Amino acid sequence: MGHDALMDPFSSKAHFLLYEICMLTIGSYGDVTVTVPNVLILGTVGQPLLLPANYTTGTKDHNIQITWTFQSQSSGSMLLVTAVNNTLTPDMEHGHRFFLSPPSASLLINPVELRDDGEYTIKVTVSGMKLASASRQLIVQVNVPVSKPVVRSDPAWGAVEYVDNATLSCTVTRGTKVIYQWLKDGKPLLPSSRHIFSSDNKMLFISPVLKDDLSNYTCVAKNPISMNESEPIAPNIYYGPYDLMVKSEPRFKVSEGVFTAGKGEPVWFKCSANSNPPNVYSWFQKADNKTTPIQWGPVLNIKSEKVPDKADYMCCVYNNITGKRDETQFTFILSATVVKEELYHRSPAYYTQAHQVSEEREPPVDDYGIYEFVAVPEPAQFQQVRPEKLKTVYDIIREPNAHTTVYEVICHSPKTS
Repeated sequence: MGHDALMDPFSSKAHFLLYEICMLTIGSYGDVTVTVPNVLILGTVGQPLLLPANYTTGTKDHNIQITWTFQSQSSGSMLLVTAVNNTLTPDMEHGHRFFLSPPSASLLINPVELRDDGEYTIKVTVSGMKLASASRQLIVQVNVPVSKPVVRSDPAWGAVEYVDNATLSCTVTRGTKVIYQWLKDGKPLLPSSRHIFSSDNKMLFISPVLKDDLSNYTCVAKNPISMNESEPIAPNIYYGPYDLMVKSEPRFKVSEGVFTAGKGEPVWFKCSANSNPPNVYSWFQKADNKTTPIQWGPVLNIKSEKVPDKADYMCCVYNNITGKRDETQFTFILSATVVKEELYHRSPAYYTQAHQVSEEREPPVDDYGIYEFVAVPEPAQFQQVRPEKLKTVYDIIREPNAHTTVYEVICHSPKTS
């Protein structure tokens, strides 16, 4: 009995100490942690969006409240949804689009609207022997996907090189928070002294335009959720003429700016120059100190039997938009005329030299050019063959009383590949 009485004070103290330990343990169970995998979440208008969130607590023996709130500059702060344990209490104004399925703490927005752009806060509160809570914030950015951009050039009719300016503008019909980038032939176009961008990059100014600006330009429009590129556009730039040249069949060309053909051979010449719009071509003949217009168009056909023995021709090009012109000149010679003139003025000494040279070397038979043919009579005497007896170079070879050889090449035309 006395022993029991002695034990009562100790027993009371023991129970009190045990109570204190239990209270401390339950309080520690009240700790809660909230985690979110991403702080920034991108949403697309009209699509569902999930705001993932998780929480942990120290014990299951307590009440858990989950609350989502929203705040934006336009609408201020508002309560979206609350759940205590498994009982959901949606907000009457917003509950039709915001969904919470306890015990999950993730919030589903379906569908997302532009006004949902802002800051979201999840708060988890645990009540038991001790009250504890934790919260995290998320930022939601809601965007409309960008539509395919369209690029327009101004002036639409075109711009003259070194004279006019050009403006390219990029527009989209849909999209939020759009940024713009310009590409030239598929590569990013950087600003320069002639290429200037507007503050929002929607416009490109080219001042002044040059021939090098005649390229394919595209505009890329993008925002955090989408990207789209325009169809290429090439501004119309008027330039030229540049790189004027005249060409014919390779066998007619004997040197730069000199062409020749036998009498009766048809000969054509083509004039070309780089220009936009295409050039206007005109041909002139210069002979006997006179310049005569003879034809329009890029191609000149010559009937060698109806032209002088030697004449200068000129091709003129004109761009009627830029107002610029250019011209080039070349010489056409009848090869038979050259042969007869050279034969007539040669002295007997040249015949001797021709005979000696022909014995030392043979001329290349596959070289094309203007050759000087001379007649070499018997060694006992030298007589010059009169030009009136020589109608063509072939008459020299066929002349029964003349021995022929090649003395020298008057004008040689190199082979062309």
